[in-house]
Amino acid sequence: MANVTLPQLGETVTEGTITKWFKKVGDTVAADEPLFEVSTDKVDTEVPSPVAGVLTEIRANEGDTVPVGAVIGVVGDAGAAPAPAPAAAPAPAAAPAPAPAPEKAAEPAPAPAPAPVAEKVVKAAPAPSVGGAPLLSPVVRRLIAENNLDAASIKGTGPGGRITREDVLAVIDAQGGKAAPAAAPAAAPAPAAASAPAPAAKPAAKKEVGAVSEDGREKRIKLSKIRKLTGEHMVMSKSVSPHTFSVVEVDYANVDRARNKVKDEFKKAEGFSLTYLPFISRAVVDAIVEFPHMNASVDGNELVVHNYVDLGIAVDLDYQGLLVPVVRDAETKRLRALAREISDLGTRAKNRKLTPDEIQGGTFTLSNNGSAGSVLTMAVINQPQVAIISTDAIVRKPVVVNTPDGGESIAIHPVGNLAMSWDHRAFDGAYAANFLSKIKSILETRDWTAEL
Repeated sequence: MANVTLPQLGETVTEGTITKWFKKVGDTVAADEPLFEVSTDKVDTEVPSPVAGVLTEIRANEGDTVPVGAVIGVVGDAGAAPAPAPAAAPAPAAAPAPAPAPEKAAEPAPAPAPAPVAEKVVKAAPAPSVGGAPLLSPVVRRLIAENNLDAASIKGTGPGGRITREDVLAVIDAQGGKAAPAAAPAAAPAPAAASAPAPAAKPAAKKEVGAVSEDGREKRIKLSKIRKLTGEHMVMSKSVSPHTFSVVEVDYANVDRARNKVKDEFKKAEGFSLTYLPFISRAVVDAIVEFPHMNASVDGNELVVHNYVDLGIAVDLDYQGLLVPVVRDAETKRLRALAREISDLGTRAKNRKLTPDEIQGGTFTLSNNGSAGSVLTMAVINQPQVAIISTDAIVRKPVVVNTPDGGESIAIHPVGNLAMSWDHRAFDGAYAANFLSKIKSILETRDWTAEL
């Protein structure tokens, strides 16, 4: 027999909402077979059964929010198939019905007793009914409440018409961010418009684009859970690590020579574009071989140097927050394999399809701000790591190059900064500077065509 618990769903996640059970009590389940689906503010994922056997008990129902580590079910031995017997337990429960006998029901005192029970059930129901009855999970209900949305106007695409988090986010996106706050006040005037419901909707739409305050000059947006958790983690990081900053400028002409030769064939074969990020990732991983203290974490008074590289790649979730999926054992992967995994993780991160294991445990992080055009970014260290590199925009600019006759000339090359925040407890400036110089040298001199 084994307890089924809610797993750790990321370093900052403390709870999750059970959105679906794939098995019911009495069903046989195989080890690692999906048992239930859980939703958090960071990830939606299916959780497998820890053992093979029979699901004998479900302690958290669909829609329940439970803390990490809580026991939500029990899987018994295959031989314990009669475990459905506990389900029969309700039969004895039915026996009490005759036991109280109509006599007690006839007594005035007991009669009111059941009534309060019924009232409590009714009170528990209003919360869900506000947003579509039992089809709302707590996570979805919270999102709707935080954005002052009308659940009745949201079409659910989940099982049985259930409103999912993606449905709510789609509405928020369609309204240009958290613009719905004004929708609630606008709904009030609607009744005043008597039998003109359609016109009432238009004023609401206008207000949604504007401010929440009455004078229309401001709007207040409640911080989402992922925003608050990110902020807390960053504040903690700044207070724990003495942040220091180093930058190196890289000439990507050498990378471009190899990349331009294969980019069309690469996209046709792989289904995605070959960007600069895989090249930078490979250069970072290779440079770590010579500078192993970059790939470490601080534990009390000790520097823990890792003999493997789990490379985190920060991914923007349409301005709603960041996730850092991890490329496991990146030191064992060549350029094309790194490109495939980075693309896959990035796509699934944006679609909230990552598993808990894929967003925790990195040893070094890259923050790819260059795609947004940033020139110089000082990222905050992803604890407990000791360094993070921001890959800023790569733009064409004049550079001095050596000519075959030993002279110099001006050429137009793609150039960009690699900016690194690092923990001064782990090493000093010379170590950090030489690490960046090594990455620069690999990018500017390696024969990337041979690797591709």
